[in-house]
Amino acid sequence: MQSETASSAESHTRSTVERYDVVILGGGTGSTLAAWTFASESKRVAVIDRKYIGGSCPNIACLPSKNIIHSAKVASLFRRSEEFGIVHGGFTIEMPGVRERKRAMVRGLNKLYLDNYSKTGAEFILGTGRFIAPKTIEVVLSDGGTRQLQGTDVIVSTGTRASIDAIPGLAEAKPLTHIQALELGEIPDHLIVIGSGYVGIELAQAIRRFGARVTLIGRRDRLMPLEDSDVAEALRLLLEAEGIELILESRISRVSGRSGESIVVTVEQQATQRILKGSHVLVATGRTPNTESLRLEHAGIELTHRGYIKVNNRLQTTAPGVWAIGEVAGSPQFTHISVDDFRVVHDNLNGVHHVTSGRQTPYCLFTDPELARIGLNENEARAKGIAYRLFKIPMEANLRARTLSETRGFLKALVDSGSDRILGFTSFGVGAGEIMSAVQIAMIAGLPYTGLRDAILSHPTLVEGLIPLFSSMPIDFAANSVSANNEVPAPV
Repeated sequence: MQSETASSAESHTRSTVERYDVVILGGGTGSTLAAWTFASESKRVAVIDRKYIGGSCPNIACLPSKNIIHSAKVASLFRRSEEFGIVHGGFTIEMPGVRERKRAMVRGLNKLYLDNYSKTGAEFILGTGRFIAPKTIEVVLSDGGTRQLQGTDVIVSTGTRASIDAIPGLAEAKPLTHIQALELGEIPDHLIVIGSGYVGIELAQAIRRFGARVTLIGRRDRLMPLEDSDVAEALRLLLEAEGIELILESRISRVSGRSGESIVVTVEQQATQRILKGSHVLVATGRTPNTESLRLEHAGIELTHRGYIKVNNRLQTTAPGVWAIGEVAGSPQFTHISVDDFRVVHDNLNGVHHVTSGRQTPYCLFTDPELARIGLNENEARAKGIAYRLFKIPMEANLRARTLSETRGFLKALVDSGSDRILGFTSFGVGAGEIMSAVQIAMIAGLPYTGLRDAILSHPTLVEGLIPLFSSMPIDFAANSVSANNEVPAPV
């Protein structure tokens, strides 16, 4: 009798499983594009996300942060207004208004995403998913109840979250992460930023421009340690010029108090101890993959030693028919890489061999001015023993930058010593990301640097600065010797 009852229950469970061609766990940008694309190809598709329509990028990360950063840029321009011949009687920053502009953008993006789900026929499910069997996910719905979904193929894209280091008192202090920092309704009296990477640097500058006192603490002896020394130094000078206190090559031994009220951070630096008192503390020290509650063992999905989902270069997991994309797969932590991860999986599911090996990874740090890079920098070229010619000019050699009164920074490019092939490009200056993209397209096309040097580019534009860059005299690092200086006359 017990056996019959168990068999009946098992049969009922099987009958409640909904079958799809593709089930996607996690609703980030790569997942969203995957859903719309597969659905438009007449596949039955479901996307599961616990909270955000479109994932973190349009809701709590990339786009909201750039929205807030632009508001901070406007505040900076107000302070510089006399430089442009504009006199005003003072201004006030109202953080609720800054926050509402960001929220309005997010609402608009959410509507756009839902409209696209409706148009394509992909199903968006708000709830928390976990594996209960191979290629089978149980979803606890946000509005109550559960569903069980099984996919012919399953894609996992649950992303990462801000790490909270095991510093005594830090977790108890309820620190801000980027999520809460982008929701501030008041200007902090004194913000202490723990972490000197992308998030820490971008938000430190933005919140300083709103009028807060800001202190940034970093473990390394310089900012952005993977970048060349001239980049790190330029960023240091930028932040210090804006009044941000930098405490580098340091270790935090304790945090006490509560963020938003009163916070005390004990810092050890060069055998001395400092006590910092602030109103808020922001943690930006890295990311942790969202894998611990997925019950991956029920699906035969293994993790790496760092806790990311183990994938091959086709983004297949250790479980047949299960793929992983984006940050949870250990991919570089950029939305544009998540999008390319989707392309890799889409091609492989359609019989086209596509791998992640050897792809370009551009990035942009959205400080003001921006930092952007594609390909090798000098540190990497030297480490690999690659001989190169270095082209470098100050941004003031770009006439468009002069019209904007934005001449801080520089452009530099590495060109292979044995050919005219561009190995890498770094820009620290106004419009750096857009200038980088022009170089990246040339690199994709296999153009020699002379193709950009001799191009007829519209005047005056920021991209036109590539002409004086590649017309300058290069420094040759073929034998660690300098063949010529790289001073460049201003273009006319």
